[in-house]
Amino acid sequence: MDRSYPAVDDATIRDLDARLRGDALGPEADGYEEARTVWNAMIDRYPAVVVRPADTNDVVAAVTFARQYGLAVAVQGGGHNVAGHGVCDGGLLIDCSSMTEIRLDVETNTARVEPGVTVGEFDRATQVHGLGAPAGIISETGLAGLTLGGGWGWLSRSYGLTIDSLRSVEVVTENSRRKPRPSGRG
Repeated sequence: MDRSYPAVDDATIRDLDARLRGDALGPEADGYEEARTVWNAMIDRYPAVVVRPADTNDVVAAVTFARQYGLAVAVQGGGHNVAGHGVCDGGLLIDCSSMTEIRLDVETNTARVEPGVTVGEFDRATQVHGLGAPAGIISETGLAGLTLGGGWGWLSRSYGLTIDSLRSVEVVTENSRRKPRPSGRG
């Protein structure tokens, strides 16, 4: 297989890594193979750079880097994406799998969830408090991707799709700005 994509040299990747709280990995780095692998084993793509952000500022730095070097961007939350859109050849993969904080407010029945959280992690955190949401049926599915794709779960007949429970998101745009975006449910 021809992998003649524009290369990002090791020094450039090290420079990016030094600006992150998380990690930037090139194809020879430990963790690269694991990061580029998605649940659907038929997808076999090789990004030029993998960024494992620790926070939103790292995501902004990754998007800025991709724009600066003309790299396509793929974003991976739980890594379950069947179609393989969570990884790209020759571009920059933002692997959010280490961003798994869940903050529950049991008074308002709301949760703030980072993009690497899986359905199983979310279910465990909410069920302790007798809470739940229509959040999928496969525990390894990433909650962010499920939600943005509409999302269907065991509770959907009574409570709608997963996205129907979404109140807001924080988006990093192509111009690398953070923008909180309220959903239609306000």
